[in-house]
Amino acid sequence: MGTEARFADRAEAGRELAAALSDYRDRDDVVVLALPRGGVPVAFEVARELKAPLDVFVVRKLGLPAQPELAMGAIASGGIQVLNDEVVHALGVPHETIEKVAAREREELARREQLYRGDRPPQSVEGKTVILVDDGVATGSTMRAAIKALREQKPAELVVAIPVAPPETCEALRREADTVVCTRTPEPFLALGAWYASFPQTPDAEIQDLLTRASDWN
Repeated sequence: MGTEARFADRAEAGRELAAALSDYRDRDDVVVLALPRGGVPVAFEVARELKAPLDVFVVRKLGLPAQPELAMGAIASGGIQVLNDEVVHALGVPHETIEKVAAREREELARREQLYRGDRPPQSVEGKTVILVDDGVATGSTMRAAIKALREQKPAELVVAIPVAPPETCEALRREADTVVCTRTPEPFLALGAWYASFPQTPDAEIQDLLTRASDWN
């Protein structure tokens, strides 16, 4: 892999992604939603270039108590809860177990939304064209949970926009979103961080700052 194939950072990735999304520029029906944390600096550049409102869409996995890495569902911004029926039924997960995990994750989701958004109300997405942004995906499990949750809020069109992902993941997402924009689909994929020269964790303070700055054009 040559260094020329890498993004300098998430801001550069966002600008490249925005160029690929230019058809959505200056439309009053478009909302850009970012998956925190790393998706926010990417989405900020997209929203700025498209002149669209920016907000976060927080997703929390509902992991099995004995196997936290195995998702039995997810909760998301807007009070949305979706279940992985295949896992729930195959393992006979009791309703009480799901609710116990969901209650804990709802607290964390609410904490993060308050931290990131403050007193600003969430963007309404019903009837809108929603562009859902992350800094890249590997397996796409979180993105698929976000898509499923967003469908509950009845957007007119759901666009997934990611700078880099394996080709097979982009293809899988095309079966679930209305439109998928992947600007780079390297093979082999290796790891997400391999495609950025600078890929630090995105601190909460940066997320707060970017959302505040975006509120100037929201």
